[in-house]
Amino acid sequence: MSALEETLAHLSRTVDELSEVIARQEGEIAMLTRRVQLLLEREAERENDTGGQVLLGNERPPHW
Repeated sequence: MSALEETLAHLSRTVDELSEVIARQEGEIAMLTRRVQLLLEREAERENDTGGQVLLGNERPPHW
């Protein structure tokens, strides 16, 4: 009986730890999803501003 109680206590603690990890990861995933969305919106605005033309770092802009 004592072995079963020890196993149950160990499994209960493991479930609690895993639950905390999952909760933390859920928050991180939500934050990263928001960041990716902001980056996509920023890139879409940049493409609209340049007329869809991609500017490389070593090219001069068209107004030069």
